[in-house]
Amino acid sequence: MAKQITPHPVQEEWEQFNSFKLVTKPRLAKVLAYWAVGFFVLLFIGLWLPWTQNIRSTGAVTTLQPQDRPQTVHSTIAGRIESWQVQEGQKVKKGDTLVVLSEVKEKYFDPQLLGRIKEQLQAKEGSLESTQAKAEALAKQIAAMQQGLRFSLQKARNKVLQANLKVQSDSADVVAMRAEFEVAQAQYARQEKLYQQGLKSLTELESRRLKFQEVQAKWQSVQNKVSISRNEKQNARLELSSLQAEYQDKIAKARSELNATLAYVNDSRGEISKMENEYANTQIRSSFYQITAPQDGYVVRALKAGIGETLKEGEPVCSIMPANPQLAVQLYVRPMDVPLLEVGRQVRLQFEGWPALVFSGWPNMGFGTFGGVVAVIDNIDSQGKYRILVVPDPKEGPWPAPVRVGSGAYGWVMLQDVPIWYELWRQLNAFPPDYVGKVNGQQEEAGKTPEKEQK
Repeated sequence: MAKQITPHPVQEEWEQFNSFKLVTKPRLAKVLAYWAVGFFVLLFIGLWLPWTQNIRSTGAVTTLQPQDRPQTVHSTIAGRIESWQVQEGQKVKKGDTLVVLSEVKEKYFDPQLLGRIKEQLQAKEGSLESTQAKAEALAKQIAAMQQGLRFSLQKARNKVLQANLKVQSDSADVVAMRAEFEVAQAQYARQEKLYQQGLKSLTELESRRLKFQEVQAKWQSVQNKVSISRNEKQNARLELSSLQAEYQDKIAKARSELNATLAYVNDSRGEISKMENEYANTQIRSSFYQITAPQDGYVVRALKAGIGETLKEGEPVCSIMPANPQLAVQLYVRPMDVPLLEVGRQVRLQFEGWPALVFSGWPNMGFGTFGGVVAVIDNIDSQGKYRILVVPDPKEGPWPAPVRVGSGAYGWVMLQDVPIWYELWRQLNAFPPDYVGKVNGQQEEAGKTPEKEQK
C-alpha cells in the first residue's frame, strides 16, 4: 500500500526554524533592472525633446553708432596749457570749455594781429580801387584814340580825294594848254614863213612870237601845276599811311599800359584774397585757444596734466565718453558660422558681473540673460573671425543700466529647434548647425523671382 503524503507544505516546515526566517530572497537585481529600464525609457523620451541650436561667442559691450564710442579730444593748434576748466569724471555739455591754451608761434604773438591784418587789407583794397580807376581811364583813352583815328583817317582820305580831283583838273588844263600851244606854234610858224615871203611885217612877226612865248610859258606853268598837284596827292597818301601808323603806335602803348595795369589789378586781387585767407585763418585760429567738448559726455581721463605744458598740433588732450550711447554687443564668430547669420537673428546675452543661470539649448528656461538681435555683420574678418553687432531686442526688456562700454559679454545666437538626439549626432560628427534661412520676413523677399519682380 503506498505511503500517504503529508498534508503540511514544505514552507510551513521551514518556518519552524529561525535560520530560515533570517534568510531573504535576493530582489536587488530586479530593482536595478527596473531602474535601468526606467532610465533608458526616460533617456529615450528625452532624446526627442526640442533643443535650440545656437552659436556661442564672447565679446564686449560697445556702441552701435561710431559717435557714441569713447573719443579722444585733440588740440587743433600748437599751444601752451594755461588752465583746465574740467576735472576727470565731470559731466560736460557740447561746447563747454575743457582747456584754455595760449599761443606758442611767434607769428601770432601780436595781440593786435587781426586789426593790423584788417588795416593792411583795407589799404590794399584802396590801392586796388585806384588801379581799377586807372585801368578804366586807360580803356576810355584807347576808345577815344580809336575814335580819333577813325576821324583822322576819314579826313586824310578826303584830302587824298581832293588831291586826286585837283590832279585831274590840272591834267585837263595841261591838255587844253597843250592844244593852245600847238595852235600858237603853228600860227607862229606860218607867220614866220609869210614874213620870209614878205607878206607880213616884222612887227606882226614879233607880236606873234610874243604871243607864242606867252602860250609856251602858260603851258609850262600848267605842267608845273600838275606836277605840284601830283606831289600833293602823294603827300596826302603818305600822310594817310603815317597817320594810321602813328595812331596804332599810340593805341599799342596805351594798351600795353592798360595790360600792365590790369596785371597789377589781378596781382592785387590775389594778394587781397591771400590776406583775406590769412585774416580768416587767424580769426578761426583764435577760436581754437579754447578746446571745447564735441558732444555731451563725461571726461574720462586727462591725457595731458599740469599748467604750462606745450601741446603739438593734433596731440590728444583728454578722452570723453558720450552721455547717452546706444549700446551694442560685439561678438566674434567663426567663418563657418557666418552663413548662418542674418540681420535680425535673435541672440541671448549674459553680461559679466550680472548673475545668470544659462541653458543654451532652452533659452526660455534661463535666468539673468537678456535678449538681442543681430544688427551688423562685418564683411571682412578680424584675426580669423567675423564681428557682429547685437542691439537690444525691442520685444524684450532693456539691458541692465549698470552695463557700461567695455564690459565683457557672452552670447548665444539662436538658430533652429531640433531634437536632442539630432543635436548630439551633429556634434559627434562635427557638423555645423542647420541653416534656417532668412528672418523677419526676409524669406518672402528672397523667394521673389525676377519674373515676379518684373510683373
